[in-house]
Amino acid sequence: MAKPQIIVLDDSQALFVRAAEEIVHVSGEAICTHGQFALALTGGNTPADVYSLIATRFHLSVDWNAVHLFWGDERCVPPDDPDSNYGMANRIMLSKLSLDPGQIHRMRGEADPEIAASEYENELRNFFSLNEGEFPRFDLILLGLGDNVHIASLFPGSPALHETRRLAVAVEVDAPQRKRITLTPPVLNNAARVMFIVSGKNKAEAVKLALEGPRNPDKYPAQIIDANQGEVMWLLDRPAASLLSSSVAE
Repeated sequence: MAKPQIIVLDDSQALFVRAAEEIVHVSGEAICTHGQFALALTGGNTPADVYSLIATRFHLSVDWNAVHLFWGDERCVPPDDPDSNYGMANRIMLSKLSLDPGQIHRMRGEADPEIAASEYENELRNFFSLNEGEFPRFDLILLGLGDNVHIASLFPGSPALHETRRLAVAVEVDAPQRKRITLTPPVLNNAARVMFIVSGKNKAEAVKLALEGPRNPDKYPAQIIDANQGEVMWLLDRPAASLLSSSVAE
């Protein structure tokens, strides 16, 4: 069975830099291989720091004309709402880049959730030229990790964890901004690469459960990510990795 690659950085700043470097590396590889880079972004404070680096220090390291940006999930709020994942990325990164509107594929959080999920599924089918039963092949999907081990907006006990056909679904979660839209497990697992970016002592227990806990994806959704289907990398700072066994975190 394939195992994820686990990289532990000394502190959060080193984590942010390494994550940005990995994104730049994968972008160059994808563009050289097939002419474009399809990246699914995630929300949260840690990715925000990574996006800030990409928009500044690493701005000239990416061929932005060949980049297409998507989202792993979205809260059902307008794009200018402080809780919008798109809004965060736009403020910190997109507004500083010269991107064509056609390169930005956001989930419409302001729309009816079911309609927005269906629209996003159609967006993915059209962009990736999918036939019925096929799933998009993202070059890279970024994921954070919730305190309850959730990923994207796939929360413990969610029926969406068992979705096998849809590409995006509307969900209700036990968290602020209950109504959300999320990519589904088969989409996440069909990516060429999935990269977790996790920082802070408060995430240490979730990291340990995801990587060393009993196998129970319904309880620990991060466990649905399958390293047998694509490359999986966990980027952690030392506080986030502090509860891992030494054999796992080496």
